[in-house]
Amino acid sequence: MLTAELAGVDGRARDVEFAPARQVDKPFAVGAVRYIKLGKGGIWAESALEKGVIPFGYRGVSHELCEQGKWEDVQRYLRENGRSVAGAGQGARELKDFYSLPDDTLWVTIADGHLWWAFASGPVKEVASWSDEEPSRQRDTRSGWSKVSLDGEPLTVRSLSSALTRTAGYRMTLCSVQREDYLLRRIQGLSEPLHAEANAAITQMRKLADRMIRQLHWEDFETLVDLIFSQSGWRRNSVLGKDQPDVDLIARQALTGETAWVQVKSSSDQAELDDYLNRFKRDGSCDRFFFVCHSPAKALALPDEPGLHLLTEDRLAKAAIDAGLFDWLAERTR
Repeated sequence: MLTAELAGVDGRARDVEFAPARQVDKPFAVGAVRYIKLGKGGIWAESALEKGVIPFGYRGVSHELCEQGKWEDVQRYLRENGRSVAGAGQGARELKDFYSLPDDTLWVTIADGHLWWAFASGPVKEVASWSDEEPSRQRDTRSGWSKVSLDGEPLTVRSLSSALTRTAGYRMTLCSVQREDYLLRRIQGLSEPLHAEANAAITQMRKLADRMIRQLHWEDFETLVDLIFSQSGWRRNSVLGKDQPDVDLIARQALTGETAWVQVKSSSDQAELDDYLNRFKRDGSCDRFFFVCHSPAKALALPDEPGLHLLTEDRLAKAAIDAGLFDWLAERTR
């Protein structure tokens, strides 16, 4: 961003076609979908993700009763051990899901800033442990846990809709996922239809901004660049385009105290860019160098060094839009 640089509740099976972006040992079809917490406060997450298992608690509840599907007996045990009627019913339902859901169930969890997903493989196994801080049962996973989509994109929490991530705030251990359609699209690497439509609109908007910028008179173009910098937190310390043979604009970032050396050109070439870069380096009074040009003769390039920035064409159009200047540009097309 320029600112920074310038500073299945019902449980019924649903067959879903996934793109074959990685090898799996079974067809990638999804039945039910469940979110599961990996221990209180995620205490089992590190071990479970490393070992590729799905851990579960309810210490004291008989593994044999659950294997045999005696859920009324499980519910009775939970009530006798302090659970309310509603709480015992919920606990029995969670245990029933964990033991009964088939291997095509997609299990998801959130840990370490990512959404993780896996498929179970085989029946529930009892875990020999003596601490209440450890799981009492678990299921193996088919291919371990994954935190990337099928096309290799990280499933970071910050990139996901809150409609999905708020599931992590559910107070119980295991629950259905309300936005299964969204979750499955993200794992497949498919865009949300509305997101794709928005991206198309943004692309078109940038193309229009680029065309409008190219039509600006040079004085308006200098004013546009000045506005972009001011909207991005920079304050001009010099008169724009006057009384300075080597630079069009000197600006200061109020928050960081950095100074920027800005050269603005309607058209230019690599030789001219190199010349102004050398002037900037000889001057040595500013922290950052910006070369802004809307119509370069050929593609321009700067060395891969800190503090050097090149704004041309699409990047310049994006900067203008990010600064809220699309309407300003539109007014100058009349």
